[in-house]
Order: sequence, then C-alpha cells, then structure tokens
Amino acid sequence: MQLKSLHNFFQNGLIGYYPKEEINAFFYRICEQHFDYKRIDVHLKSETLISAETFEYFETLISRLLTYEPIQYILGTTSFFGLEFKVDDNVLIPRPETEELVAWILKQTDSSQALKILDIGTGSGCIAISLAKHLPNAMVYALDVSPAALKIAQHNAQHNAVQLKCIEADILEWTTAAHAFDIIVSNPPYVREREKERMAPNVLEHEPHLALFVENDNPLIFYKAIVGLSKINLKKEGFVYFEINEYLGEDTKALFSSTDFDDLQLKTDIFGKHRMIRATKR
Repeated sequence: MQLKSLHNFFQNGLIGYYPKEEINAFFYRICEQHFDYKRIDVHLKSETLISAETFEYFETLISRLLTYEPIQYILGTTSFFGLEFKVDDNVLIPRPETEELVAWILKQTDSSQALKILDIGTGSGCIAISLAKHLPNAMVYALDVSPAALKIAQHNAQHNAVQLKCIEADILEWTTAAHAFDIIVSNPPYVREREKERMAPNVLEHEPHLALFVENDNPLIFYKAIVGLSKINLKKEGFVYFEINEYLGEDTKALFSSTDFDDLQLKTDIFGKHRMIRATKR
C-alpha cells in the first residue's frame, strides 16, 4: 500500500464521524509524528510504500478516533503557546482561550522582574511553564490536587527547560503563610453540571471531570477559595488572573471586594465571550 492509499483508507474510516477537514488534519498530524513528514511531504511522497506494521498502527488510531478519543491523548502530545506538552487523560487538553490568558499576563508583565507566580490547578503545567519560559527571572509555583497531573507538569517543565516548584494540595483546603506572590493565576473547574449536554463527546467522555465540572448550585466554589487566598498571599499591587465561565463573568467579578481589590478588568476572547478577568490587590 502507498501513502496516498493509506490517506484514502484513513478518510473512509472516519467519514461521518468527523468533518473531512478535521480528518485530514488528524492524518497530517499523525504523519508528522510517525514519519516526520510535513504536510507538503505527504503529497510529495504520496507513492511511498507503507509497511504492514504502519498500516496496523493507523487501523488502531482509527478505532480509537471512532470512540471520540482526542487526538492529543492518542498521540500523547499537544502544542500550547509555541511549546510542546505531554498530555493524557489525567489532564485537560490546553485550549486556545487559555493561550489568550497567558498572552494577556505577559503583555502586562515586565519580564525583567524577579516575580513569584502561583498557578492553581496547573494540570499539564501549560500556563505555569509558558509563563516561566517567557519570564526567565520569575519563580513559578504550580499547584494541583492530582499527583498524576503534577507528574506530567514536572515532565513538561523538564522537556521545555524551565523550573517549576510543584505543590500537591486541594485549593479548597490549602493555606500557607510562607509565600507572598506577585501573580496568582488559575483556570479552575467552572463548567456547571447542567452544561454537560452542550459538550462534545471527545471532551465529555475522555477528559478528566475533576478538572472540568462544578455543582450547579455552587459554580464559583474554586474562585471564592482563590480570592480568599489572594487576600492573604498576594502582595500589594499584585494581580489575580482567572479564566472564567463565559456565562458567569459578572458573578465572578463580584467576588472581588472593593476593600481588597481594584482595577477589575473583564476581558473577552477572540470570539467576544467574557473568558478572563484580572484584579489588582490594594
């Protein structure tokens, strides 16, 4: 079998489950990892003969994609803010809106400063590592309740040549007087249980619910805890940054007491949705 025939086989195996453009994107991404072929190489080398082992590998990938398992988990890696991250079903797959959050922080931060930064609910470490990569003088702490997630974050830190100080803790219970941070950032669980019906099966059936969902009657539980922590552990004129539920922007903003915080900014993403907030400690 030639590569072009494998491409047709792959498309036919997934048609009806995914749009054709997405199927092709999967194929090119797999070829880049498996053969080290760029997209143009797939076309230039379309008559390359494929081994039986490679064909079986692609058959396995098709069977996994038919269950809507995310391609990032299947291949074990994803890109975020120009960096490569290991991911599996212990951590969320980083989203483009989270890249916007990182970009916002970096735009408003002096990279020459010796800052202390805390990323709460770090998961794969995508926020913490991206900040550490672009703020070389910063000391970055990464907190998560999941030891499996922290193991992945440490791997990703080493892979991207940055240092992280990992903390295994539940933010709903964690207190410390040992740290004063310049920046506290978090993308905590914020999807209400009632919003599950809107979610794609690749997310709902494969990504960790611990990192996604909150109860309908207390959707801001993690934000409340982090705001409370920030009152104690954020330096004067330090910043809190959140990624937020697009439907709860004003509710999240209301958590910040005017006696403790000012200069609240509710920011939209590229789709015009309220997805980020920043507050300054008085």
